[in-house]
Amino acid sequence: MKIKAINYLLICSLLCCCAPGTTQIPDALSLLAELKKDTPVNQLSKKEKKQGWMLYSDGKSFDKWHGFNMDVVPDCWIIEDGAFKVLTQGGEESNKGLVTDKVYKDFALFLEFKVDKGSNSGILFQVSEDPKYTYAYETGPEYQVVDHEGWPGGGLTDYQICGANYAMYAPKTKPFKPAGEWNQAFLMVNGNKVTQILNGEIVVEYEKYSEEWTKLRNDGKWSRFPDYGKYDEGHIVLQNHSTTVWYRNIKLKEL
Repeated sequence: MKIKAINYLLICSLLCCCAPGTTQIPDALSLLAELKKDTPVNQLSKKEKKQGWMLYSDGKSFDKWHGFNMDVVPDCWIIEDGAFKVLTQGGEESNKGLVTDKVYKDFALFLEFKVDKGSNSGILFQVSEDPKYTYAYETGPEYQVVDHEGWPGGGLTDYQICGANYAMYAPKTKPFKPAGEWNQAFLMVNGNKVTQILNGEIVVEYEKYSEEWTKLRNDGKWSRFPDYGKYDEGHIVLQNHSTTVWYRNIKLKEL
């Protein structure tokens, strides 16, 4: 009788998971595995298209992008060898970042990035585009992109290095590649769960609005920005931090 009862519960569980209309979202590593490593840069394979991936960089245009709080792409961004490149050098942070035309809530994002020596940038998400915000980071969390090894003066803390959730969560591991080499970044936002992967390794996992997240948000840098993390849906932004950085092979899947 006990065996039959266990089997019955198992069958019910399987039926529930596989019931029509029930969507099971894979974990971040499974989603990353959907992307074929031998697919040419800035292209989608037939299988990737079938699985719902969309291409966000064809290497020829800024289709699907515009500047933060702008109607056009600012001229500080160009396309070089199939990659988006920031031209801004020195001076104050312009934050003329590239912004997706659409807003996203639950999604997986893959891209490749390369930084120059001492360069700083980031992949921001859940960003609100509004004239009352001067910078995208006032609202959006950031997947940190930086050459911390070549950072002028050094002294960066772990939650500021490459792969971190900037000023919130330090990366668990440090699989970054040095300046001048291409890195692969993957970001999954599934409800309140956020996963960041760098070069195939999970570097950050957190639950938005958890006790830990709330404490980090309220006790650190973001206490000065009342709308940081406020939005659960928003734009994705490639940050211009007045240093040279390249982005390419950008692919997105809504969950």
